[in-house]
Amino acid sequence: MIKTILACFVAVTSLGVMPLAAQPQPAPAQDNCYTRWEEKFEQRGAEAVTDGTHDNVIISIRSGSEARCYNARVEVKDGKVIAMYRLLDNGTYEAYKPKLKYDVPATIVNGISATQLTQSEELVNVIFPKTLKPKKAGYTTAPDPPQD
Repeated sequence: MIKTILACFVAVTSLGVMPLAAQPQPAPAQDNCYTRWEEKFEQRGAEAVTDGTHDNVIISIRSGSEARCYNARVEVKDGKVIAMYRLLDNGTYEAYKPKLKYDVPATIVNGISATQLTQSEELVNVIFPKTLKPKKAGYTTAPDPPQD
């Protein structure tokens, strides 16, 4: 009798534990060139991006958890990216004109343009590193008392 009760107890408790073990684990945060820049801009904020031509920007092209980041030049008008050029290794620029799925303007907010979706399901953003606000100064810690 005790063996039967013990067997039932073990069966019930193991069934109660199994669903907990089967819970899906959250996916690890993606670590790529885009997410590292995005995190810095979230932490520090950015200065406003002015109209005109901007060198030393980054074009990020993401697909799934992977990202490719390219040095680039862009033209900005009314707070929106209107033209993009990727820097080639010979120092010249080549126009980058992805075929977009939707006609959404690449409005710049906090140093990064709005995401644009290409027809091949890639996500494109322009990052303006020069607009990243400097790191705030931290507090200094007081020394411990002397050991007498």
